[in-house]
Amino acid sequence: MFAQTVSEKIFSRAVGRVVKAGEFLFVDVDRAMVNDITGPLAIKGFYEIVSEQKPVWDPKRIAIIFDHQAPADSLDAANNHAMLRRFAEEQGIVNYDVGEGICHQVMPEKGHVLPGELIVGADSHTCTYGALGAFSTGVGSTDMASVFATGRLWFKVPETIRFEISGKLQDRTCAKDLILRLIGDVGADGASYKACEYAGSVIRNMSISSRMTMCNMVVEMGAMTGIVEPDAKTEAYIRERIPGFVLEERLRSDEGASFEHRKYDVSELEPQVACPHSVDNVKSVSDVEGIKIDQVFIGSCTNGRFEDMQLVADILGDRSIAEGIRLIVIPASREEYLKALSAGYIEQFIDAGALVETPCCGPCMGGSFGILGDGERCISTSNRNFRGRMGSANAEIYLSSPATAIASAIKGNITDPRTI
Repeated sequence: MFAQTVSEKIFSRAVGRVVKAGEFLFVDVDRAMVNDITGPLAIKGFYEIVSEQKPVWDPKRIAIIFDHQAPADSLDAANNHAMLRRFAEEQGIVNYDVGEGICHQVMPEKGHVLPGELIVGADSHTCTYGALGAFSTGVGSTDMASVFATGRLWFKVPETIRFEISGKLQDRTCAKDLILRLIGDVGADGASYKACEYAGSVIRNMSISSRMTMCNMVVEMGAMTGIVEPDAKTEAYIRERIPGFVLEERLRSDEGASFEHRKYDVSELEPQVACPHSVDNVKSVSDVEGIKIDQVFIGSCTNGRFEDMQLVADILGDRSIAEGIRLIVIPASREEYLKALSAGYIEQFIDAGALVETPCCGPCMGGSFGILGDGERCISTSNRNFRGRMGSANAEIYLSSPATAIASAIKGNITDPRTI
């Protein structure tokens, strides 16, 4: 048997034989997810494949999550929500309604992600679940219609880039800074249709929350998935959600497996900022300090977890945000919101002048509140800064860590968090 990567091993399990990168496979998937934006088209396609009387392939393995336009911000959104609720009830599918949180936080949080599983979601940032050792990837709504009907889908087993990360991140330099640096180096399409496997001492020392940030953004360099070999931290995270869970198999890439290797020592890495209008347009914060901003967004499936809120609260202290700055904070899920509430962070943010919203995607996709007007600038902890992503095509979006975002909110311009 030849040496395999983690991704090759997961596909081998899915088809019941040893496979290698480059093979085309028709595979049984383990779980599927749609949200309130992608779900309606998937359901329409499902009913074009099967009769209205036929059930989905396995309702226990499908999740519907309302997050992009939640609560509904238009009549179309409200009607879509109503249709999805009916479909979920008729089919017996679990439905996480408005306020439960962002799909990529809710799926792992509710125990729908396990190491070694093959998971598809009708959203490009489904790659987040690789933080728990699953092979997870985004698919289109029409592909999801096929999954709803059959539980199967075509894949090409991807080649793997293995990122070996050593050293130690500086104070107030985060996983977000690291993934931005990697994207800046690899480029927007430098990892197209590949798996990005993370290894090394820095990754082993990261929390699950930080690993989720790392895996979430691999699609911004074109990758199918990001993945971290599951370990004791993975096991502990899942056991909190599935009592008694035991990580029976230590899923690892074999010595001698075929990789493209990239090695980094992050000891000197400073906070990073992705500048308009491309995620790979990455600069060190020292190169963009002082740029005036109008809005700060802290949240999203990239950086809306309790760990992020804690960092923001620590830097903010008893300060207020700068005059004229709009600060929007959105925890990624109800669970993360309640943790922040119990810690006193929500009151702290509101006292500082922030708007704290119900768990949802919010301004990340420009679909509801927090939309930018012509000529405005926002620094955001989300994952995309394309032209028009958050409103006006004449607005500018800068991406950063929560530390850099809150420092910028305090000062009113892009600020190195190490100076606060």
